[in-house]
Amino acid sequence: MLLLPKYFRFRGSNYQAASGNNFIKTVFDKGNFGEFLTYSYLEKLGENHKLMTNLYIPKDDGMTTEIDLIMISHTGIYVFESKNYSGWIFGDEDNKNWTQTLKNKQKNKFFNPVWQNKGHIGALRSVLGLEEKFFKSYIVFSERSTLKKINVMSPDVKVIKRNDLLKAVKIDLGNSLQQLTDKQINDIYFTLSKYALADFQTRKDHIEAINSRRY
Repeated sequence: MLLLPKYFRFRGSNYQAASGNNFIKTVFDKGNFGEFLTYSYLEKLGENHKLMTNLYIPKDDGMTTEIDLIMISHTGIYVFESKNYSGWIFGDEDNKNWTQTLKNKQKNKFFNPVWQNKGHIGALRSVLGLEEKFFKSYIVFSERSTLKKINVMSPDVKVIKRNDLLKAVKIDLGNSLQQLTDKQINDIYFTLSKYALADFQTRKDHIEAINSRRY
């Protein structure tokens, strides 16, 4: 995608206000750009579905977990983990690591995104005091990827490519019963707002905590 079309797409989105990321920080960061593309697809669903991005939610162990994107709707809270990866993707819900295979045959391991998003949902449940039934998990891979062999059996977990996202969410919305009232949606949004637009120190502490666990 050329720079000018990216700019116009960015200008027409509410992503900057929601995330705090300007155009340069978005378009030249692979992770941010994938997150923005996912956000811009979901915006097409309309204002009845409240979107939030880059939430730093506290965990019981005193650390924070960073959630890419959530959508609060009458049918529940949709939690999205964006993976802006190319190549072939192999993964099993029960395995700790998944595999990305690139065209040059290089293989990269990455932490099971289903487990990762389950951790995000756990932190949200703790903060909001809600049962698991209110949450739906979406793992969203880039259009540049091929989901070669994915084994996920949990009914409220979907692993899809970004170009299939809007269709999948619309089907999910249509097939799900209403669980939240307008007031509950607004209350959830208000509660989570304090964890959005994190300051520099919060982001810095989060990264340092992650790095310290690797050694």
